[in-house]
Amino acid sequence: MTLPPAEHTAALTGAVPPPGCPAHAATGPGGATRLYGGAAETDPMGLYEELRAKHGPVAPVLLDGDVRAWLVLGYLENRDVASRPTQFSRDPRVWHGWRSGEIDPATSPLVPMIGWRPDCVCADGEEHQRLRGAVTAGLSQFDHRGIRRHITRIAHQVIDTFCQDGEAELVGQFTEHVPMLTLTHLLGMSDEAGPRLVHAARDLFKATETSLASNAYVLESLAQLVDAKRVRPGQDIASALMAHPANLSDEEVQHHLRLILLAGYETTANLMSNVLRMVVTDPRFRGSLAGGQMTLPEAVEQVLWDEPPLMVCPGRWANGDTTLGGQQIKAGDMLLLGLAAGNVDEAIRPDPATPVHHNRAHLSFSAGTHECPGQDIGRIIADTGIDILLTRLPDIALSIPEEDLAWRSSTWARHLTALPVSFAARAPQDFDVPSPLPAPPAPSAGTPAAPPRTAEPQRTAEPESAAEPERRPAPRPSWRARLKRLLRRG
Repeated sequence: MTLPPAEHTAALTGAVPPPGCPAHAATGPGGATRLYGGAAETDPMGLYEELRAKHGPVAPVLLDGDVRAWLVLGYLENRDVASRPTQFSRDPRVWHGWRSGEIDPATSPLVPMIGWRPDCVCADGEEHQRLRGAVTAGLSQFDHRGIRRHITRIAHQVIDTFCQDGEAELVGQFTEHVPMLTLTHLLGMSDEAGPRLVHAARDLFKATETSLASNAYVLESLAQLVDAKRVRPGQDIASALMAHPANLSDEEVQHHLRLILLAGYETTANLMSNVLRMVVTDPRFRGSLAGGQMTLPEAVEQVLWDEPPLMVCPGRWANGDTTLGGQQIKAGDMLLLGLAAGNVDEAIRPDPATPVHHNRAHLSFSAGTHECPGQDIGRIIADTGIDILLTRLPDIALSIPEEDLAWRSSTWARHLTALPVSFAARAPQDFDVPSPLPAPPAPSAGTPAAPPRTAEPQRTAEPESAAEPERRPAPRPSWRARLKRLLRRG
């Protein structure tokens, strides 16, 4: 890719910092700004604005290992890239970095995020339509009211694990677990898989030295799920993908389950944390919710504008030479969608303080043909889970000074590390009765119908023997007790 000449960069940045100054760590070859470490981890939004002031709507950046890319900062430019798949491919094999040796596929922590996979995210044209059609069918088979009932049950059960304590850490005890428990159920996995997958998913998005191992663990877990569903399909996304007329291979099913699990979990957990942080730190935000000036779904949209759960989305690759935002893009160059930067672009939000909670035109779920197909389920999880929490614990309050809240940032996302709160202790409500998701009204083409239920055989009563008293099975631990064990184990 081309970079601005060194003299042009120096003129824009002013005086060059002396050797040893921390500012040197922010720039790399060609004067491009590193999108990892330093300001990228402590103040990503400030870094985006510095890049915008220096380079305009498209800026040269470096990923981990000084891998070159373009970060798209402008709102219109982001939509342009996302809406032109013939010019900007989703297939990472187009990238010249593989051929030039710019990255080591065996060791780079970027591979789980930018490497090719047999899923719809890495496909264009007819292949993308084939794969995305199967994903859409798998996601749309569920009745939204049924999903809400299931999330309601999960949220109550998670809250029951800490409501007696009068205090909780909402990130680790609530917002990380409600989305994962919901998604593992929709995919067809057991509840026991949730806690460990939470940690693997978080590690994968950090792009650290253990990201490859975490990615391997997620894939192995999903491979086991595919094997199990081949034997015993159910009313779940895994079974729907297998039965779809697109005839997905086991590997394609596995990678689409990974896509749904990771994308759905990461964005929803971060979204819930960001909304709840606003509730306990911003009296106006909370007052608007309590007074009815803003509904909870509208509050979620406002946060999606201001703090998108995924700040940078990988990636697009140029199919040919072109110009974008005044920059010369060469064939094979990598582009990153700057979702957070685009959402605050002055071109569409001249006054960022003006409420936009009625508007869904943000970039938080990307745009174009690759716009997130599961965004409505993500919204349902966030809306329902937060509503249950605020209904159960209406007096919830931040238990530390707001300035003590901390974040962990990576190239792709910014995570609130903890949200400690206090409230009046309350007794659990013991939501122990399972509430399985109902089957859709009628199975559509390619969607497996629920297996028929067979009648229980009639049992005749046998006379009790004094020598052999009736043996009763030991009572199964309550869901609340099992969930506590799972969360501790995770």
